[in-house]
This record gives sequence, structure tokens and C-alpha cells, in this order.
Amino acid sequence: PNKLGGVIALVMSIAILFLMPLLHTNETRGLQFYPLNQILFWYMVIMILLLTWIGARPVEAPYIITGQILTILYFSYYIINPLIIKLWDNMLNS
Repeated sequence: PNKLGGVIALVMSIAILFLMPLLHTNETRGLQFYPLNQILFWYMVIMILLLTWIGARPVEAPYIITGQILTILYFSYYIINPLIIKLWDNMLNS
């Protein structure tokens, strides 16, 4: 419902995609070596599909809170994913 918040979220969702290659510092390059991140990948696909669906819904009471929760989950992926990669690399190097 807040236009400025929506614009900021839109810009951040695009900007974070441009920043991801710069922040990619893990030792192994393929996702096949990170089983937890494979699960997180499908979590991200589901979040994108749900956000696309919720964006087509009218701005009404149940859809507003659902969209806000999905947005928080979308951005949490970009915080959780590098942490799990670091954790997995530390477990493999130990």
C-alpha cells in the first residue's frame, strides 16, 4: 500500500541481483556441492512464484500481509544463503 516502500523494495530486489556476483567468495563454485543451498534454491523459486502470484491479487487485507511476509522471506534468502555457504565450507575444511 505504501508507494515509496514499494519503489524501494523494487530497486533493492534488482540491486541485490547485481551485487550477488561481487559477493560470491566461496571456495567451491558449483551449487551441487552445497546440499543445503540446493534446498534454498528451490525455496527461492517458490518465493518468486508466490510473489508473482501475490502481485496479481488486489490490494486487500489478506494479500497485503501475505505480500509483506513473502517479501521478508525473499530478502532473507540473500542473508541466509552466504551464511550457509560459509558454514558448509568451514565444515569441509575442518
